[in-house]
Amino acid sequence: MSSPVRLALWACVATLLAAGALLPLVDPWTWIGQAALLLAVQSGAGSLVRRFVAARTATVAVQVVVALVLLTAVFAGDRAVLGVLPGPQAVQWLGDLLTTGVDDVGRYAIPAPMTDGIRLLLVGGVLVVGLLVDVLAVTLRAAAPAGLPLLALYSVAAGLSDDGASRWWFALAAPGYLLLLLAEGRDRTAQWGRLFGGPSARTGVRPVVKSPVRTGRRIGAAALGVTLAVSYALPSLGTGLLGDFGTGNGRGGGGGTISAVNPLVSLQDSLNQSEDREVLTYRSSDGTPGDLYLRILSLDRFTGAEWLPSKRALRDVPDQLPQPTGLGAGVAAREITSRISASGGYRQDYLPMPYPATKVEVEGRWRYEPEGRTLIGDGGQTTRGAEYEVNSLVVEPTAGQLASAGLPPAELTREYTEVPAALPDVVAETAAEVARGSANHYEQAVALQDWFALNGGFSYDTKVNSGTGSAAIARFLKDRRGFCVHFSFAMAAMARTLGIPARVAVGFAPGTTQADGSVSLGLRDAHAWPELYFEGVGWTRFEPTPTRGSVPPYTVPQAPTGAADPSAAPTTAAPERPSAAPSASESCPAQMRREGDCGATAAPAAVATGGPGFPLGTVVLGVLGVVLVVLFLLSPLLWRTRVRDRRLYRSGGRTPADAAARTLAVWREITDSAWDYGIVPDEALTPRAAAGRLARLGGLEDEPAAAARRVAEAVEQVLYAPRPLPASRLAEDAVTVRGGLADRAGRLTRLRAALAPRSAVRVVWAASESRTALARRLSERFAALGRSLRPSRSRG
Repeated sequence: MSSPVRLALWACVATLLAAGALLPLVDPWTWIGQAALLLAVQSGAGSLVRRFVAARTATVAVQVVVALVLLTAVFAGDRAVLGVLPGPQAVQWLGDLLTTGVDDVGRYAIPAPMTDGIRLLLVGGVLVVGLLVDVLAVTLRAAAPAGLPLLALYSVAAGLSDDGASRWWFALAAPGYLLLLLAEGRDRTAQWGRLFGGPSARTGVRPVVKSPVRTGRRIGAAALGVTLAVSYALPSLGTGLLGDFGTGNGRGGGGGTISAVNPLVSLQDSLNQSEDREVLTYRSSDGTPGDLYLRILSLDRFTGAEWLPSKRALRDVPDQLPQPTGLGAGVAAREITSRISASGGYRQDYLPMPYPATKVEVEGRWRYEPEGRTLIGDGGQTTRGAEYEVNSLVVEPTAGQLASAGLPPAELTREYTEVPAALPDVVAETAAEVARGSANHYEQAVALQDWFALNGGFSYDTKVNSGTGSAAIARFLKDRRGFCVHFSFAMAAMARTLGIPARVAVGFAPGTTQADGSVSLGLRDAHAWPELYFEGVGWTRFEPTPTRGSVPPYTVPQAPTGAADPSAAPTTAAPERPSAAPSASESCPAQMRREGDCGATAAPAAVATGGPGFPLGTVVLGVLGVVLVVLFLLSPLLWRTRVRDRRLYRSGGRTPADAAARTLAVWREITDSAWDYGIVPDEALTPRAAAGRLARLGGLEDEPAAAARRVAEAVEQVLYAPRPLPASRLAEDAVTVRGGLADRAGRLTRLRAALAPRSAVRVVWAASESRTALARRLSERFAALGRSLRPSRSRG
């Protein structure tokens, strides 16, 4: 097996091993076989071209064309010309399929189903990475930089999977890269011959030195082992709040403090899932289990860039949780029991529970954070497959109790009313305007809730991507479109500007009641809501998000500010709230879709997702523009490659005149090669003197210097001898001289000689000479035409 074929084989193997990290992302894994087959064809095409064509650009071009034809045949064969050639219909179909694949990646949870769009992304991505690895390692003989596309492929997979098992995929991908390096090293060391040490003093025999390749294998294996060991020793990153596959918790083994996590990305991904996968089920002793919120944790620190949970000390889970903060004896509260089961695919560190929990019975290693009343997994403990029982309180304050609430403790007020200095003035100004006329904090909170949910003109839209910081809240107040994160974050920030202690809770809104009395919670039930503090009642839930969750009975606008009858509140809110929400016709939540309450309003949204279609003309023009820019940047390299090939291998025939022309072309190539490396040609010197100058300035010694002298002598024969002696191996001598110049030059000089050769200025000179000659010929022809049209004088 030749050296290029061996390198191509290992490049193909290294790419497939790195692509193995993508396997957990999609179910089933059948795409990897298709990718392997197409990658083998692409790699084989490159090896075949290298066997007969020396130009590197030709090899890369053929591989690109082969990859495009393969993708067209597999994914758009019925629309292609002759089933394989990418015509306009096939290109448009591939573009549509690519767009669909990108949408599917954001729509499905891991493992995603094998849609055609996702399959195109996977197979096409493997082919692109395989092409880059092949070009770097085989075509350019630079195996070390080939690790960059391999690392990019693995990093994408590891970042999406967010799974500790990715270490084992790294253990599979890393040997492929090491083997590729060793294959290149073997080719290099093979040129040194067999290595021997000095004679032994005892035996007098020269022992064979151990192969550098074998030593390299041992070093590579040791480095891989150290990498895996270090990755297990270091703490892992957190997994977010709603992720399906995360196990790390970012706290180390002891579980000392809560890590700060941002729920925006994971919560929005959950809401945008096309398939509402069930993650939790529960049964409750409450008579209305469908109104129960399951809370994960609270975000109580607003940095100006995002809302985060504070870092607080953890402790062992007590048998009986302490009394909720701020809850007084005069507020009605009843205890319920909920038995909760998590699905095997739902894995995250925080235990979803009703709030406020009073007792938790759960197996495993869990820690308790008293301020937020949350349970956090310790040492890799997650919710996957967990079954647990929670006793919690259903707190039922009256509007009068909330309206007459006293001042909270100063320390609590200071912590939970803090807002960043960079908070735009529009936030506080809008809060003051909405709450104008309110007599107390309770009426202000109800005014804010109703402004967001009912009469502020807001629309519920999970596709909005406006962030969660101060500027994002101001933008949300202006655009009035967003989902639960934006509504809850904005209301909590506005409440703080009014002096009301506020934080944001993240968890699950009420789910769907099943026929057997249990309640099912899916990914699209993920929710965020504000909690406001009232002394004597404690942390109290509000619901500003339109069409989501249930309205707390104590916030119904018709309720009086004095003593109220809480039993009437649920019946008043239930029929009115969803129908009054301004966004009900635009975006129906998961709960209403499952219950069939959306009617015909969901159909237009499904139709509207198609968009205006694939912009074929724009894509074609863009691709052509990119191709023209790339060709312009590479034009000096392409010109020099073409000229060098013509001078050394394609010039001249068999006659003496052809031999002389071939000798002069080789000399011109040597002169231009020296010019590319910074040695400006001196036309006044004889060939022999020019060869000596080239060797001196270029630092040529031994064979390269001798090669330059042989070509110079052949040129002198052509120029001065009556009958020039035939010369052989001139092309090989020219290659030797160029190689010697490259060996003595620095890296930047070699790069410039390849990409921006100085001798390419001959193109400009030739164009200038052609323009001058053309102008001279045109001038002569116009002058001749004028003379022919001039009337002849008669002679007397």
